[in-house]
Amino acid sequence: MIHELNLDDVGTAWFGDTVSMRWVLLHMIEETARHAGHMDILRELIDGATGDHNRG
Repeated sequence: MIHELNLDDVGTAWFGDTVSMRWVLLHMIEETARHAGHMDILRELIDGATGDHNRG
């Protein structure tokens, strides 16, 4: 589990580089934000609404 590791603990990433737990967590935040942004773009294309405003 994540809480059992220190942010400076290291391991090997899928691409072969040594990375810290800090790097992994930041990378996951970045990827989650990127993909959430992609989904928001698709939703905007479908319903025409932008931002997080309700149309009710």
